[in-house]
Amino acid sequence: MATQDEGPAIGIDLGTTYSCVGIWQNGRVEIIANEQGNRTTPSYVSFTNNGRLIGDAAKNQVSMNPINTVFDAKRLIGRKFSDASVRSDMKLWPFKVRGVGDKPIIVVNYNNMEKKFAAEEISSMILVKMREIAEAYIGSPVKDVVVTVPAYFNDFQRQATKDAGLIAGMNVIRIINEPTAAAIAYGLNKRDTIVGGKNVLVFDLGGGTFDVSLLKIEEGIFEVKATAGDTHLGGEDFDNRMVAYFIQEFKRKHEKDISNNRKAIRRLRTSCERAKRTLSSTSQTSIEIDSLFEGIDFYSTLTRAKFEELNVDLFTKCMEPLEKCLRDAKMDKSDVHDVVLVGGSTRIPKIQQLLQDFFNGKALCKGINPDEAVAYGATVQAAIMSGEGKVEKVQDLLLLDVTPLSLGIRNSKGVMDVLIPRNTAIPTKKERIYTTGYSGQTLMTISVYEGERLTPRENTLLGRFELSGISPALMGVPDISICFEIDNNGILVVSAEEKLTGNKNKLIISNSYKSRLSKEEIERMIKEADKCKLEDEEYKKKMEAKIALENYAYDIRQRLYSHSNIDPEVKKNIADEVGKVIHWIGSENQLQSHEEIEKKMKKLEKLCDPIYGKDVAGS
Repeated sequence: MATQDEGPAIGIDLGTTYSCVGIWQNGRVEIIANEQGNRTTPSYVSFTNNGRLIGDAAKNQVSMNPINTVFDAKRLIGRKFSDASVRSDMKLWPFKVRGVGDKPIIVVNYNNMEKKFAAEEISSMILVKMREIAEAYIGSPVKDVVVTVPAYFNDFQRQATKDAGLIAGMNVIRIINEPTAAAIAYGLNKRDTIVGGKNVLVFDLGGGTFDVSLLKIEEGIFEVKATAGDTHLGGEDFDNRMVAYFIQEFKRKHEKDISNNRKAIRRLRTSCERAKRTLSSTSQTSIEIDSLFEGIDFYSTLTRAKFEELNVDLFTKCMEPLEKCLRDAKMDKSDVHDVVLVGGSTRIPKIQQLLQDFFNGKALCKGINPDEAVAYGATVQAAIMSGEGKVEKVQDLLLLDVTPLSLGIRNSKGVMDVLIPRNTAIPTKKERIYTTGYSGQTLMTISVYEGERLTPRENTLLGRFELSGISPALMGVPDISICFEIDNNGILVVSAEEKLTGNKNKLIISNSYKSRLSKEEIERMIKEADKCKLEDEEYKKKMEAKIALENYAYDIRQRLYSHSNIDPEVKKNIADEVGKVIHWIGSENQLQSHEEIEKKMKKLEKLCDPIYGKDVAGS
């Protein structure tokens, strides 16, 4: 529950490519624009020798600093370095990713030193940026937050997202599934027209993840019936296909391979992303990049038909989870009243056409902003949990979500024994009685898995723990209770207890697996985040002092030209000093502190104030 003394709670859509933040104000959701006036902020972090850039500033300079600009952190969070998806993505990212154990670690050059960051740390930096956007808007500190995740995120990824919030110094009061959040936005906008309940399918295709969720909305109750999807499918993959196509075209036209030039690839990717967006509204666009590689200009055209051909298998793959979702919900496509589009990639005409064909020509619901709907729903949930939303419109809303994947243990026969099937409503608690496999057994190892395969090794191992001190007895006599409990955030706790003695042990998945962050690592990252914040504040103070000094110096120089009644020798001394300061600003002070810049300012003021007064910079 939110803490009342920490200001209002906010809702954050932590996206792969863009993030969005909202707050409940004056009885409704306000999606907050950033300092650039944009209502979505790029999920980019850039590291330089002078500080960090986050959001628009980071993305705007990515072509100049590709190897130290990190994006797609959401595709790494909660994953293992050995995952096939991580290994394939690494070939396309300009920044370096190394494996420490089996955890992917991002390596950049920051302040002239090699620095290593986990995906949770990068995500925490983006969360801090979104919080700062909200705090600047409302004028007060924010601590409590509802963060969204893809419905198909597994337990590792959900806990890692909570860890990112912790590193950011925020209280994550709820993790909510993105399609469910979007359904809230739809439900509130359509509340007056929902009579007798509606079955709503949310098709959420963003920059890096894809979800399909089927919900029943009735009298303020949002009940998720089933969910399906892919945590590694989205607009970034469509961009990758375009980049690969144009690399080959450049090679064919100019007989040069640009695939190992990170700067060229980053510039090409930026143009491909822009072309993809343009093709949503036109049938043809052009790629024009001056001096792409070795001074060679690159010009080409791309038609919508060619774009669709390059991605036809990925577009078709987007349709596969629809059947699975309907089957799990035990519904026919004719039972779906509305199909809601969420995520920027749903603007692609071919996606809309395939989706409409699947539902036999049914009109798609485009009445909510696909970029903001998820943040909108997260904000509503934040308002409910913080007590801000005590108005008739939202006070009776109830979310009934589901777990996306089956959960169970490896049994004595070596197969996956499911305790919680996928699409079980959460929160939930399931208990089952097991026994010993041989006489005199005093120790039992419980291996917890997540997935749909019968063979445990083909599923995801969430962790192992032991129940020791079992009373020695004949095989099959002791009763061992195994209990699975999932909370509102979809995070799992597994416990085991011997019924006769009450001897018990439990596994909290949060820190149980080697790719997870330990408590000590999280504390270290929190300290590191605080240090980065101080460095950012120091850099900001330095830049403000530098701008003030620069403005003062140029103002003095201008006055020297316009005032002729100054002693020539004094005028020459001032002109020489101003020239030195302007030269120093442009070259020598890059690594200096704001105190040294202010010292320069005071020296120049001491020389000029007797002649011009102390209000030069403001005049």
